[in-house]
Amino acid sequence: MAETMKAAVLTHFGGVDAFELRDVPVATVGPRQVRVRVHATALNPLDYQIRRGDYADHVPLPAIIGHDVSGVVEEAGSHVTEFAVGDEVYYTPRIFGGAGSYAEQHVADVELVGRKPQNLSHLEAASLTLVGGTVWEALVTRAQLAVGETILIHGGAGGVGTIAIQVAKAIGARVITTARTVDHGFVRSLGADEAIDFTSEDYVDAVARHTDRQGVNVVFDTIGGDTLTKSPATLADFGRVVSIVDIAQPQNLIEAWGRNATYHFVFTRQNRGKLDSLTHLVERGLVKPVIGATFSLDHMSKAHELLENRNPHPLRGKVAIDIAG
Repeated sequence: MAETMKAAVLTHFGGVDAFELRDVPVATVGPRQVRVRVHATALNPLDYQIRRGDYADHVPLPAIIGHDVSGVVEEAGSHVTEFAVGDEVYYTPRIFGGAGSYAEQHVADVELVGRKPQNLSHLEAASLTLVGGTVWEALVTRAQLAVGETILIHGGAGGVGTIAIQVAKAIGARVITTARTVDHGFVRSLGADEAIDFTSEDYVDAVARHTDRQGVNVVFDTIGGDTLTKSPATLADFGRVVSIVDIAQPQNLIEAWGRNATYHFVFTRQNRGKLDSLTHLVERGLVKPVIGATFSLDHMSKAHELLENRNPHPLRGKVAIDIAG
């Protein structure tokens, strides 16, 4: 009889009640794959977008979704030399390329997998993989944020924003971020130099004040809306805008022309290299994941409710799932 595992299975597209805890078969391990006992996973906006049906054409049902893994290698394929049974690892499963992380076990291609930072728990490590890889690609690979530059990070108290602030400070940049007043002390504790309450002040005016009207070198958009249209008003000449949000409404970028601005749109690519770079920062004490709430695998619906609706507010950092118990 095939080995089985518990998994939170997405049975239909829709609301937070779309998950069902089931016993499902464990996948076989290919020559260049590892089977990992999942100790923890975490939630991302991509998860509830998939659950709602935003990417229905790419997700055959029933499906196991989820994009963060931290756990222990239980089996290594015949051609795997990088890892051995018992190694602690963390990674992001291939997006739209197979089973996700809402399960007790996961089989992954070895080139995606990194060694878990020694100074993080599994819950912390699982809260870093997708957001950390996203931040690295956005700030380092695309924006090429440099020492002494200034960056505006939208949504500094969120799962991506908390890591972006820390990575930007590790690079040596000055950080301005948007957050509610109640979160200003929190984002400053992560390294933000200035915090703007977007609910009570136009961030364009605030950036002008904080930069003596010189503008910022980089805008990191994690919120969408009209950010792409408004960003040129906050930029210095030759500034860069990086967005991780799929924005449906048309955006007017005419003002970007006058700034010689560059726009980057990031849908994170998974690989071990970005994780290894993040691990160096984590183990030097420069980056630490922030967990706002923790649930068990059988409370996936409650976890999705919290992340999607932010109720009760505020939610700082990531929503994590403790699978090992």
